[in-house]
Amino acid sequence: MNDILLRELGSDGVLRLTMNDAVRRNALSEAMLAALADAFAEAGGNAAVRVVILAANGPAFCAGHDLKEMTAAREQVDRGRAYFTGIMALCSGVMQAIVTCPKPVIAEVTGIATAAGCQLVASCDLALAAETARFSTPGVHIGLFCSTPMVALSRNVADKHAMEMLLTGDMIPAPRAAEIGLVNRSVAPETLRETTLEMARKIASKSSTTLATGKRAYYAQRDMGLSEAYAYASGVMVDNMLASDAEEGIGAFLHKRTPQWQDA
Repeated sequence: MNDILLRELGSDGVLRLTMNDAVRRNALSEAMLAALADAFAEAGGNAAVRVVILAANGPAFCAGHDLKEMTAAREQVDRGRAYFTGIMALCSGVMQAIVTCPKPVIAEVTGIATAAGCQLVASCDLALAAETARFSTPGVHIGLFCSTPMVALSRNVADKHAMEMLLTGDMIPAPRAAEIGLVNRSVAPETLRETTLEMARKIASKSSTTLATGKRAYYAQRDMGLSEAYAYASGVMVDNMLASDAEEGIGAFLHKRTPQWQDA
């Protein structure tokens, strides 16, 4: 079998991670989750990586958990409780690793993204989808509510939209996913890769230190009360103002020149 997760780092600082298990519809098997966890940990500490694109080969972006693996675990004495507990912890860890990764992460979605695959899209900072892509949290169809996908989904779309997806399990097309905020936009399939790369390169041209500061602060303040959020964000702004890249960027703006980032 080919590598389950392909890695390609360009000279522009854009790391392309491509899930490569089309036979299993890029399901979040133990092997895929382990590969993703390793890739995001490595990307976070690699100064050469400025932005990450998460893509997939085959007709499905990601079909969620590998139900065959999970069903096999029922043969164990505890009916799979220990296995299910472990796989949920591993999956939740990967989703949190995307959020805590200091590099911006963009999902490039073709095909379907269902259950934990939809969760994967929602966990990324940005998402672009082919107009032919579709999304769902279909657990209710098989007696298994998509409780962990719910965490990411409910933090990205309004409650009524999230609950409709979770309670009906209906598949929604990419244009509708863009309307409710699950993805940034949907584009023609033939332009998806270039559109995603254009966005990634635009972001990669910024100070990586500034991007890491902003991403960390965004997720930290989101669930704070208003006054606490402003106090926290004000402290972040003060520290950011004292950073070398902020001094360089402001100076470049005032003198009408291109900034030379030191990523510091």
